[in-house]
Amino acid sequence: MTRAWEADPSATLKRRLGRSAAELECSGGDSGCPDIWELDNGDIAIVGRDLTAAYASRLPASMTMAHDEKLVVIPRIMLMAAKGDIPDS
Repeated sequence: MTRAWEADPSATLKRRLGRSAAELECSGGDSGCPDIWELDNGDIAIVGRDLTAAYASRLPASMTMAHDEKLVVIPRIMLMAAKGDIPDS
């Protein structure tokens, strides 16, 4: 079965959307930081905590994950700070 969309592993990181975790005071320092980046092909890369297992049994019927997908969580402030960098269409 062919998917309508497939992630391109050759895409490169183009620019951060929003502000860094350090700027937003939600940095993990050396232990990692959430982040949102636009790739050179327009896709978005998210660095967050993998909570796939924690949410797996609680997904709404309209939300599905393929075997190669993960559910990641980032702080709300990260997405709100990126809002101005995300185009309307």
